[in-house]
Amino acid sequence: MNNENKKQDSKYNSFLGLTPLLVFLVIFITTGIVTKKFTNMPVLVAFIIVLAYSLCLNRKGEKLSIDEKVEIFSRGGGESTIILMVIIFILAGAFYSVANAMGAVESTVNLGLSILPTKAILPGTFLIGCVISFAMGTSMGTVTALTPIAIGMSQQTGISLPLIVGTVVGGAMFGDNLSFVSDTTIAATRTQGIELKDKFKMNSLIVLPAVIVTLIILACIPIGSATLEVGEYSILKVLPYLSIIVCALLGLNVMIVLAVGITTGAVIGLGIGSFTFIELLGFIQRGFGWMQDLCLIAIVIGGIVELMKYYGGIGFLLDKVTSKVKTKKGAEAGIAALASLIDIATANNTIAIVTAGPLAKDITKEYDIDPRRTASLLDIFSSAFQGIVPYGGQILLAAGLAKISPVKLVPYSIYSMLMIVFGTLAIILGVPRFKKPIKK
Repeated sequence: MNNENKKQDSKYNSFLGLTPLLVFLVIFITTGIVTKKFTNMPVLVAFIIVLAYSLCLNRKGEKLSIDEKVEIFSRGGGESTIILMVIIFILAGAFYSVANAMGAVESTVNLGLSILPTKAILPGTFLIGCVISFAMGTSMGTVTALTPIAIGMSQQTGISLPLIVGTVVGGAMFGDNLSFVSDTTIAATRTQGIELKDKFKMNSLIVLPAVIVTLIILACIPIGSATLEVGEYSILKVLPYLSIIVCALLGLNVMIVLAVGITTGAVIGLGIGSFTFIELLGFIQRGFGWMQDLCLIAIVIGGIVELMKYYGGIGFLLDKVTSKVKTKKGAEAGIAALASLIDIATANNTIAIVTAGPLAKDITKEYDIDPRRTASLLDIFSSAFQGIVPYGGQILLAAGLAKISPVKLVPYSIYSMLMIVFGTLAIILGVPRFKKPIKK
């Protein structure tokens, strides 16, 4: 399409163009209700069905060939931001796979437990979950590593099992929201075109009060006393995570950050005999495979969103939002609601961000919102709801390991609830405020 056509595309608005997103929500929610398990509908399959539906649509009074529609889809799916995001996802998977293979996860958990006072088991467990999830960049990995330990703590001390396991989920969602190598952070920053450190500064100031209040609440809950059994740990094995944190804080490009983390884990793993060189290559490939679905989903969503733009759906949505929103705060509330609703529907905060990101970026430009703030709101609200929906992967995994109902964990995911509270307050009060704008 030429530039004139592109300008016309941006002015064309139609509810029909929004229906692909509605079709996805109907498919996903209906499958979950009918089968009583929301994970029964694979997200990628649902989006492929939506793609097929999208290719059948046409603008009013205009009919494109399938080839022309596929060209529009390909342009969106192959957009530079999407492809860069895919590469970063792949590298993040490789990092976690190598770090896990050389024992970094176990060492990090045991290191945290070794400095945990017995009288501060609940707040300590939450803090350890925060540290591990921030270092690892995966809430699911944190839940997997810490939940068995939390179950043991419950048995030793008599602490309510749903309470301590729910605390683990809260700590896991901290890193999912803030970690430099979390796929949600990567998705939020890439869709808004900002750097990791910029989003981290804004995001951390919003959720820091939630962390403090969570610690106070957990510290006030009475528990018994017992001696915890702590396994062995090695500072050397924690270095891959430390290298990631240091490099990210220094403001290095995310691809360099991940490359440093992978290299550090590989060198240490080879040096201590955790794996051979050939096995290392296999672990890297395994990490790539872990992120395969997410990469394909990102590409398909990018293409569908481009079709939605052409059909006028994005313009229609923006018109509806802007017609009712009169202030910047209202626009920020709309961005938060968009991310929240998509996460509730899909039970996947990364998908929620990837889906809502392009729409949020348009709203950001319309209302001159700081893109650091937009990225933070997308990540905060999607991660918060991910930590309280009983059919979300994190709660399902934790409940399965603890052999309890997922619903029992929801009231004890205290931090996730407080993220919503303080995220809302940040919108209402307009804080934090940064005087210096970011370089675009």
